[in-house]
Amino acid sequence: QVQLVESGGGLVQAGGSLRLSCAASGSFFSINGMGWYRQAPGKQRELVAAVTSGGSTNYADSVKGRFTIFRANSKNTVYLQMNSLKAEDTAVFYCYAETGDYRRYWGQGTQVTVSS
Repeated sequence: QVQLVESGGGLVQAGGSLRLSCAASGSFFSINGMGWYRQAPGKQRELVAAVTSGGSTNYADSVKGRFTIFRANSKNTVYLQMNSLKAEDTAVFYCYAETGDYRRYWGQGTQVTVSS
């Protein structure tokens, strides 16, 4: 089992920045991919950014150039630095982690609200 604890969400004005973090703990041999999804009201959950254990990254087109994902493997923690936030970034952000046996675990979600 893997437990994911997220932090860093909140209310920010458009153009501002936030950094989300997600720490994994529990009983596991290794964590491969980690990343972030988000879900806005009335919309489907969408991938925001992902990072492999080797550091390769993938971003949604809507956040490229504004968001940066990075991880501290020694701490089993993934971060999402969000700059130039827009009102349309308002959503609940969920982190996930995939263990070596290809199971995916989710965090509880953290609210990000961007006021225009």
